[in-house]
Amino acid sequence: MIDLRLLREDPDRVRASQRARGEDVALVDLLLSADERRRSSGLRFDELRSEQKALGKLIPKASGDEKAELLKKAGELSAAVKAANAAQDEADEETKRLLGQLGNLVHPDVPVGGEEDFVVLDTIGTPRDFAAEGFEPKDHLELGEMLGAIDVERGAKVSGSRFYYLTGVGALLELALVNAAIAQATEAGFIPMLTPALVRPRAMEGTGFLGQAAENVYHLEKDDYYLVGTSEVALAGYHMDEIIDADKLPLRYAGFSPCFRREAGTYGKDTRGIFRVHQFDKVEMFSYVDPADAENEHQRLLEWEKQWLTGLGLPFQVIDVATGDLGSSASRKFDCEAWIPTQGKYRELTSASNCDSFQSRRLSIRMRDESDGKKVTQPLATLNGTLCAVPRTIVALLENHQQADGSVWVPEVLRPYLGGREILEPINK
Repeated sequence: MIDLRLLREDPDRVRASQRARGEDVALVDLLLSADERRRSSGLRFDELRSEQKALGKLIPKASGDEKAELLKKAGELSAAVKAANAAQDEADEETKRLLGQLGNLVHPDVPVGGEEDFVVLDTIGTPRDFAAEGFEPKDHLELGEMLGAIDVERGAKVSGSRFYYLTGVGALLELALVNAAIAQATEAGFIPMLTPALVRPRAMEGTGFLGQAAENVYHLEKDDYYLVGTSEVALAGYHMDEIIDADKLPLRYAGFSPCFRREAGTYGKDTRGIFRVHQFDKVEMFSYVDPADAENEHQRLLEWEKQWLTGLGLPFQVIDVATGDLGSSASRKFDCEAWIPTQGKYRELTSASNCDSFQSRRLSIRMRDESDGKKVTQPLATLNGTLCAVPRTIVALLENHQQADGSVWVPEVLRPYLGGREILEPINK
């Protein structure tokens, strides 16, 4: 959530952010009104409680008619205090409810618009010219079936559409990708983590996934648990309700977990193969930093993602995601999109998001620092960045590194985790 003081001091900035996101601008005024009721009802409650306490000291000293009058007034005050307390609680709940609906303030440099209004910041590598090499590229599913690596038919038989099996060298390729990604993250100073895939509502809500993204979240109603769509949720919740000393920052974690997404609203999109699925594994980077260092950390996460994709030999572009496609928690997001030959376009493989103090305020995570000889606490900043979303990375690897006979070249970074293999050979012609 955003800072309420900022909302009071500069509501036009918040309105502009909502407008840029394509969200309800009227929410700002509703929140300002609720906040004013919350503060005024709080003052009224404090005044009545003070009067009640003062009256309570007079009653034991009074007698006769004076005491009877004071007792009558005490009864009236008691009822007024209860009413004021109820009004305060109601206004406080309304303020929290509305504040929870408000997205993070967008960074001023973010391009305004929807999904197609991104700005390309960098292009790395050159897509192969398969025509010049004398063959038509096969898509990842055809290649995966030739390699004995992907089985979507049995995935659908067992679990339904958008499920799959990785078999044989496909399973080995996932393990190689995960091990190589964790190795890179560990070398960069990240602490590797295996995180829960089931979380309580507060963790999911605190990271911002129960707002506009709620339709894509799986909820186990009987137990009131949520299946995570990214280990970002568990990594953000790891330090929930904690105060971290500033000299311990930055804290960086690399989480590996299964991820689950309903993919609501994507009917008919990417139905072939494993590009868009309901369950997948992912390695996610997560940082807790001083807010003053958040923008620099955002660039660091992006550089680690670029290092990873370059090591895999994938041509890709980096985009600055537009305001309407940010998600509620991010103030700015960079995506790395790999070239997919059979689609003839770049598709998202990784994202790096700066959430500033939006998540830490919701999850009550603070940093403690010293200012003028005094210990002070404030919300810290959280950032997240995908290192390897496995299925999409396999899609890009198979299609970009395929040979005319259906074999696939293995990038050097993965070979130690694939028994030294340089080529994945077809087993089904």
